[in-house]
Amino acid sequence: MLNDDTRDFIEFEDEEGNTFELDILTYFNHEDEEYAVLCDVSNNDESEEEQEVYIMKVVADGDYEEFVPADEDKMDVLIKLAQEAMEECDCDDEDCDCDECSCEHDEDKCDCGGDCSCNEKHE
Repeated sequence: MLNDDTRDFIEFEDEEGNTFELDILTYFNHEDEEYAVLCDVSNNDESEEEQEVYIMKVVADGDYEEFVPADEDKMDVLIKLAQEAMEECDCDDEDCDCDECSCEHDEDKCDCGGDCSCNEKHE
C-alpha cells in the first residue's frame, strides 16, 4: 500500500459531468497487466470499511496512465489479488510487524543472502 507521502489522487468525471477524486491505494499485476485499487475520497464521512473501492486496469499512454474499467469476467480473481495487495505493507517503521526489512525491498526477492546494506538481518 502506498503511504501518505507517495499517494496519488486522480480526478474522474461521471456520465452526468460530476467530477470526483479517487485515491490510488495500491497497484498490482495480473496476467502481464497492471491494475490499481482506488478509493473515493469525497466520502470522508464514511468509515474505511464502508468506502467505495474500485479496481481499474492501468493502460500506459505515452507519459500518462489511463484508468479503464477492469474486465467483469476477471473481477473475482482481481478482487482476491487486490485484497492481497492491500494487506501488504511497504512501510519503513521498524516497529511494524510486516516482515520486510527497512531497506525498501521485498526480502523474498532479495539476493543479499539475508544481510542487507541496511544492516538488518532477514529472519
